[in-house]
Amino acid sequence: MNTPGVVWQWHDWQSLDRDALYALLELRQKVFILEQSCLYPDIDQLDPEAWHLLGWSTDPQQPGLVACLRLLFPGSKHAEPAIGRVVVHPDWRAQGLGKHMLQQAVDFGRQHLPNTPLRLSAQTHLQDFYAAFGFVAISAEYDEDGIPHIDMQRER
Repeated sequence: MNTPGVVWQWHDWQSLDRDALYALLELRQKVFILEQSCLYPDIDQLDPEAWHLLGWSTDPQQPGLVACLRLLFPGSKHAEPAIGRVVVHPDWRAQGLGKHMLQQAVDFGRQHLPNTPLRLSAQTHLQDFYAAFGFVAISAEYDEDGIPHIDMQRER
């Protein structure tokens, strides 16, 4: 999928180089820990069990990683593959990157794991965003690290 100003790359754990991994962890820390004031163990031992979608800026004035997510392998956390750690750099929000990223995750899952549902844990205020991609609530709202969440799943 083409996104103006961004080049997208999928990586498994072995293909993530040191600089990409550092950028990924830095962006997640910037948003999830600092911006959202949420102290939780972002480094949770699940990154090696995932494919990672990285969105890199092509703007020489704003270089670097601007968005990323991970798609956990089936069985690593849930029976089904699970999308998580969906994040867009604050300076790049409201440009549709989240939509592009999520559509790529759905397409990647469809291609590599056909006929398998996708799961995610959504911040409750983003439930409608994920519903637009076919995800439906499969749990009641619950607290995860001080933020209301809901489990959602998308059937194939």
